[in-house]
Amino acid sequence: MKLYALERDPSPRYTGNLNAAHKWGLPGVERCPVCDLPPEEYTMGQYPCVDLSALPTQDQRKLSDSWPVAREEFIRLRELVRPLAPAYAVLTSGARFGPLQGSGLGYFGQLVMQNPWSLCVRREALECLQSAGVRGLTGCPTQVRFRTRHAPDLRDIQLEIHGRFHPDCLPPPNPPCPTCGAAMGSSVPDPYCLDAASLPQHVDVFRLADASTRIIANERLVDAVRRLELDGVVFKELEAR
Repeated sequence: MKLYALERDPSPRYTGNLNAAHKWGLPGVERCPVCDLPPEEYTMGQYPCVDLSALPTQDQRKLSDSWPVAREEFIRLRELVRPLAPAYAVLTSGARFGPLQGSGLGYFGQLVMQNPWSLCVRREALECLQSAGVRGLTGCPTQVRFRTRHAPDLRDIQLEIHGRFHPDCLPPPNPPCPTCGAAMGSSVPDPYCLDAASLPQHVDVFRLADASTRIIANERLVDAVRRLELDGVVFKELEAR
């Protein structure tokens, strides 16, 4: 099955801009004194359906501040979130939770990518895709105030995370720090190919595990988008082996 990276349609007509953020998130972790790297990985994973409002107010405040904390405090906050998050959630620094809040302005397509790691879909388009049998599209209402004449009813998409780069497109790994275990990562290969054995069979769109800034879809989703004549994104075909 063919695979594609989702990208925002660069056409000038798509002027929509979301000045919005999720309510909560896991903070950074203080850097290692030996290697000067954060000892926890970072993710751009977003889980808008996760509600943390039942947590104590003091902890909610800490989960609203991305400033790095001691590793012990990070672990404590992560374990508070864990029972409230889906089993597939990647609970590392940067993971975001709760509804998208803020403002929006301009013209939005049926599918909206404010940046490469986020995906929103108009409610009616999401219902059409789900009716067409597309799997993996869990949409949550936003709390975005639109300053536009025809305000879109956007659903923020919560994605599972799967898939690896094929080893052939990766440089040799860096050695881990003997103190914290962290290792200097590498940038996303350009071009890159995917390891076919690591790709999911039960969802048609997902966030890439090796690069959480990338959203990947298979041809089932792409065919449905084209058949339904939905706009707002473009698809870049990827190699997998």
